[in-house]
Amino acid sequence: MSSDARTQNLSAAFELLKQWTDIGDADVFEELGPAAVYKTSVVLWLMLFQRLNPKASLRDAVLHFVETAPSELKTNKRLREGSLSTKSSSYSDARHRLSLKAAHWFQERVASSIVNSTAPTWGDRRVFLIDGTTFTLAPVAELQAAYPPASNQHGESVWPIAYVVFAHELSSGAAVPEEIGAMYGPNAVSETRLAQTLMKRLPAKSIIMADAGYGIFSTAYHAHLNGHNFVLRLKKDRFNRIRKRAELIHSTTTSKCYRVSWTPSAKERVTNPDLPADCVIAAMIHELKIGEESLYLVEDIDATPKQLRDLYWKRNDIEVDIRNIKLVIGTEEIRAKSKEMFLKEFALSMVAYNLATQLRRQAAVIAECEPRELSFTGVWSVYRHMLQGVEVSAPSRWIERLDRVLHYASQQKLPNRPGRSYPREAYARRPKTTHFQKRKKKSKPNDPEDPTSK
Repeated sequence: MSSDARTQNLSAAFELLKQWTDIGDADVFEELGPAAVYKTSVVLWLMLFQRLNPKASLRDAVLHFVETAPSELKTNKRLREGSLSTKSSSYSDARHRLSLKAAHWFQERVASSIVNSTAPTWGDRRVFLIDGTTFTLAPVAELQAAYPPASNQHGESVWPIAYVVFAHELSSGAAVPEEIGAMYGPNAVSETRLAQTLMKRLPAKSIIMADAGYGIFSTAYHAHLNGHNFVLRLKKDRFNRIRKRAELIHSTTTSKCYRVSWTPSAKERVTNPDLPADCVIAAMIHELKIGEESLYLVEDIDATPKQLRDLYWKRNDIEVDIRNIKLVIGTEEIRAKSKEMFLKEFALSMVAYNLATQLRRQAAVIAECEPRELSFTGVWSVYRHMLQGVEVSAPSRWIERLDRVLHYASQQKLPNRPGRSYPREAYARRPKTTHFQKRKKKSKPNDPEDPTSK
C-alpha cells in the first residue's frame, strides 16, 4: 500500500478498494454540480456495499453512507454536517440513473488492476480459465423477454435464464468482465459464442484453457484470430477422429503425443458458417493417463505432458470459483426487475468477488500457503464483518485493523482432504409421474358448486 494512501481518513473497506482503483474517476460519466450527493462514485460505492451485504435494503445503504462515508465522498455540506435525509428515494433514483457503462468501467478497472499486480503463469503470458453457467432471474416481463425461460411439452417456466461465461486469470484468481446472453428464445446464444466474444477483451497473447464443452475447432480458431493460444480438453470421440489424420510424435506408458493440421469438420462448418474455407491450425493432441482415466487435450503452446497435466489440473479451480460467485457472493439472489439493473448489480457483485479474492491472496502470504488453501467463504466472512463499514480515523489504526483482518483471514485454512476415491458420476433420480403436473386450485369449504364439500 502506498504511503499517501495510508495518510487518508477512509473507511477500511473503501481503503482496500483504493488499492485497486480510484473510484472518484467514475464521476466523469455524469456531470453533476459540486453540491450533488449521489454522484457516480457514491452510487457505485453504495451498490458495492449492498452486494457485500445482499440483505441490505436501499435505506440500509443510505444509513451506512451517512454514518461511514469516507472523506473523499463527503463533498456535500448536509452530509458533512449530518443533516442529510436518510430517506432512500434519491439513492433509488441515482441507481437507475447510473449508466451501465460506468458499472462496467468500474468492474474492468478493478479486475485489470488486480491482474496486472501479479506475475504471469506461463512464462511471460497469462492463462485464462473459461467456463460458463446459468443464472435464474426475477420472474418479471422485461427479464423474461430478454432472457426467455425454459420450456417443454408442458409449457413455459416463469424463471428467466441467463447464460454467463467467465474468464478467471490463473495467477491472481481475478475474474475479468464476463459475457452474458440468453439461453433460450430467438436471441439464444451458445456458451462457445459468448466465449469467442469474451476472448476479444483478453490481454494480447493470452492462453485460453477450457473443458471439453469448448474443445472444438471454432474455439481454437477464434483464439488464434484474437492473438491467443489454447489448451482445450477434447471428448474421446472427437480426439479419435482427429487422431486419424495425425502423426504420432512420441509414446510412453502414460502419454501419447500427435502432431496434426486441425481443420473443421463438415458439421462444424454448418454451425460456424463464418469459418474461412482454407482455415487450418497446427496443433498437438495428447492422450494423458491419470490413474485409470485418460485425459485428451489439444494445444498449441509446445508443452510437455507433465506441464500439461499440471496446468490443466488447475482448470478445476474455476468450477469452485463459479460456485463461490453464485452461492457465497449471492449473485443467484439478485432480484433486479430490469435488464440494465441486473447487469449493473452483477458487475458490482463481481467487484465484490474480486476484492475478497485478493484479500485471500494477501492472507495466503501470511499463512505461507496457496490462496486456494484458504476457505473463500471464511475469508468472505472476515472481510464483511471486520472491514466493511469500519471507520478508521488514523493511519496507524487502519494498518492495525488490516493486519488483524489478514491475521484472521490467514486462519481460514481448508483441511488437507485426500483426492476423490470414487468415480465422479451423477445418480439418476427416480422418475415421478406427478413431476410435471400442475397443482389444482383447491375448492373453498362448503362451496355450493363442489359436491364433495358437503
